Amino acid sequence: MTGNSGNTENTAGTEHDGGQGPRHKRDLTRRKVVVAGAGAAVAVGAGGALAAGAFAGEKSGNKPKAAASASAGEACYKLTSETTEGPYYIDADKLRQDITEDKEGIPLTLALKVIDSETCKPLANAAVDVWHCDALGIYSGYESLSTGGGGAPTDAPSGTPTGTPTDVPTGTPTGEPPSGGGGGGGHEEPTDDERYLRGTWKTDRQGRVTFKTVFPGWYRGRTVHIHTKVHVNGEWTDAGYEGGNTCHTGQFFFDEESVLASAEVEPYSTSTTERTTLTEDTIYDQSGVRGGLLKLKYDKKNIAKGVVGSITMGVEPDATHEGTDDAVQPGASATASAEASASAS
Repeated sequence: MTGNSGNTENTAGTEHDGGQGPRHKRDLTRRKVVVAGAGAAVAVGAGGALAAGAFAGEKSGNKPKAAASASAGEACYKLTSETTEGPYYIDADKLRQDITEDKEGIPLTLALKVIDSETCKPLANAAVDVWHCDALGIYSGYESLSTGGGGAPTDAPSGTPTGTPTDVPTGTPTGEPPSGGGGGGGHEEPTDDERYLRGTWKTDRQGRVTFKTVFPGWYRGRTVHIHTKVHVNGEWTDAGYEGGNTCHTGQFFFDEESVLASAEVEPYSTSTTERTTLTEDTIYDQSGVRGGLLKLKYDKKNIAKGVVGSITMGVEPDATHEGTDDAVQPGASATASAEASASAS
């Protein structure tokens, strides 16, 4: 995992997901993440007051089972669904918790926790990547591919709905996905030096890590989402994070109520890009928390104040899930498997 805390390349980024170009296999044994200085740790900011209780607020149905159950041979927590990496991932470029930069949008605090799905134990010192588009569907590093062009992104299902949804504001479409074909989860090389809304940070002893960002927008062919990767079994040194494996590649999703509320707030309200709903999206496997659905907290009367999204990710520390193959999470339905194979993420 190579990268630095400056404005070079390589962080967590991927998506409008126009899977053009060859698949990009990454060997973490040859990657380094340059450790940021002590000053890189930032305050959570807007919505931070809610973050402290985010994990405690998870419903009992989503909590790991007791250790006694695990010792009896039962999995204490369901594995979080694996998804495609998409073409817009930039490996470990920005080591930081505040990934907002100067982007406008509803403040969003991501309160994440990573645990071993079999033992329920938290995974400390894991490197977690997050990346997503801005309020108008633009990905940093790929701005020229994220605007204009037309055509459904290659991570969208072949049956992407057409027509104008009734819940989308009118105006000039922005943030459309790249044009052109391409298959699978092929990596796209960055087209610019922007790196907003991308970041990597390590989990604490409780397996927790928090990021400060903005509520993502949407682009044609995909529902609102955030990408993530979890790297484990490596070593944090003075030079960075070395070795290990990518044990999880996934995406976080938002319920329709929150997305519709965000669409009433600027700059989201200025977009008329066709929006794919949560139930229409075939990357999301419709399995709730297991599939990456965030638990959200915000003022229902004023979402603009900020949102806290939390989730616990159950992963297999010894597994490798780069997200560059069309792998489907075990237990997913045959329909979901077919859709995932047919779509490029």
